[in-house]
Amino acid sequence: MKKNLILFLLTVLFATTIIACKQQTPKQVKDSSQTKRDEITANEFQQLIETDSNLVILDVRTPEELTGPLGHINGVINIPVQVIDKRAGELEKYKKDNIYIICRSGHRSGIATKILTKKGFNAINVLGGMINYNRLKK
Repeated sequence: MKKNLILFLLTVLFATTIIACKQQTPKQVKDSSQTKRDEITANEFQQLIETDSNLVILDVRTPEELTGPLGHINGVINIPVQVIDKRAGELEKYKKDNIYIICRSGHRSGIATKILTKKGFNAINVLGGMINYNRLKK
């Protein structure tokens, strides 16, 4: 009888644990799917460029770099990261849009993404910058 009682209690404990875990899983999935992405791979970015001609792209390199060996993407807005904090107002009309931010390697665009996000923009860093973007085009 004692064995049956212990077996019964273990079964109840096991079933309770499984039910509790199952109830938490949907919430965790829901929360993670609502997490805002603040970065995108160069491959994902390339696919967006091919399918959406209205992307807002901000290049935070210096104007001289846009004419350098890595080139630039046609139609970009150019505001160097060194002055992004002061010139963020120029992007106000894009406040409700995703702004894809690119630089040479992804470092400066990461900094600009943080600055613009704090100012309420939907800023998304392009990982690997123009270096990775150009590798895809070859």
